[in-house]
Amino acid sequence: MSENVLGKSKVEVKERPTGIVLVKKMVLALQHLIAMFGATVLVPILTGFDTSVALVAAGIGTLLFHMVTKKKVPVFLGSSFAFIPVILTVKEMYHGDLSYVQGGIIVSGLIYVIMSFVIGKVGVSKIEKFLPPQVVGPMIIVIGLNLVPTAYEMAKNNLLVAAITLSIALIITFKGTGFSKQLSILTGVVVGYLVSLKLGIVDVDIIKDAPLVSVPHFTLPKFDIGAIAIIAPVVVAVFMEHIGDITTNGQVVGKNFIDDPGLNKTLLGDGLATLFAGFIGGPANTTYGENTGVLAITKNYDPSILRLAAVFAICLGFISKIGGFLRSIPVPVMGGISLMLFSMISLIGVKTIKNNKIDFNIKNICVMASILILGLGSSYIEKQFGISIGIPITNTVKISGLSFAAIVGVLLNMKLN
Repeated sequence: MSENVLGKSKVEVKERPTGIVLVKKMVLALQHLIAMFGATVLVPILTGFDTSVALVAAGIGTLLFHMVTKKKVPVFLGSSFAFIPVILTVKEMYHGDLSYVQGGIIVSGLIYVIMSFVIGKVGVSKIEKFLPPQVVGPMIIVIGLNLVPTAYEMAKNNLLVAAITLSIALIITFKGTGFSKQLSILTGVVVGYLVSLKLGIVDVDIIKDAPLVSVPHFTLPKFDIGAIAIIAPVVVAVFMEHIGDITTNGQVVGKNFIDDPGLNKTLLGDGLATLFAGFIGGPANTTYGENTGVLAITKNYDPSILRLAAVFAICLGFISKIGGFLRSIPVPVMGGISLMLFSMISLIGVKTIKNNKIDFNIKNICVMASILILGLGSSYIEKQFGISIGIPITNTVKISGLSFAAIVGVLLNMKLN
């Protein structure tokens, strides 16, 4: 009998920690799901794609990315905003038929795959030497600060709700301890949601009207050279964005993902995710800064949590009632949380410059200033002075903003240093 008791106690000691770990992982994955949800469904809402298909594409795309990158990189892939202008252009050209957009997205994914093989052949080390801290640091700052106005636009719909959400999340981040500290985002959203319910600004009809289960509206692609010519060049613009996102993620985690598993692997994962999205009727996918912000706040870098979030996203594509609940989260609540996430990304850029002890000589200052000015102020300069800043690719697409600033920074650093 004593052996049975001992055996039982051994089983209990083994199983209980495993159960606790799983619950913790699920809660942390839910935070990542909430962080990516708003942006991932906003792109299909703006362009006409099915939101459920976008969620399924994001989830499976994220799992494909993790598979290709040896499960090392803790990122989530969601709908890309960079493709919105060209999607709308092609949609209008083909009288609302998004299947031609899908064809262009598939070719874009193929270009990513080809680029990954080229980089794998040339060697990641040759790419890496063009990305010293004086280039990478300002790029990360620009990524975060460029997203802050979007967060403010969301927050200003109800500044009180946004401020309460943000305050709760910040208090727990700086004053919380243990596991509760890792739940700062989720707690802030829950409190913001409850306050919104009290104020009567939650659209509960979204939840009521949503069916319990439904099959997403998957569609097949069509191919036309005109649509491809408009959409495919965007890959050139988002390439530098990809490098910035992966570098930022690595800075947060404390690992060099450009080197291991390699930029060629991360590009391949991004390309396969975009390819898959195009085949089933979703928008192009990209690595998400929102989830990198969650990593920076929680200090939990376990990639399996992101994969669990991806599984949740796939389920959401089919369980409409839960998706309806997440869609009912008021925009100001997400705005308050996003302000925190995006600001955290910018701070990582500042830390990159500080921790690498960059020499503030005139050469490095010129490199950093050019990236910051072009990355943050190009749209203002264009409006105020009528000067077009960027590299035209087609009549409707040009490399501008962060991508253009990064290219200028890399080239200027090569020249000066």
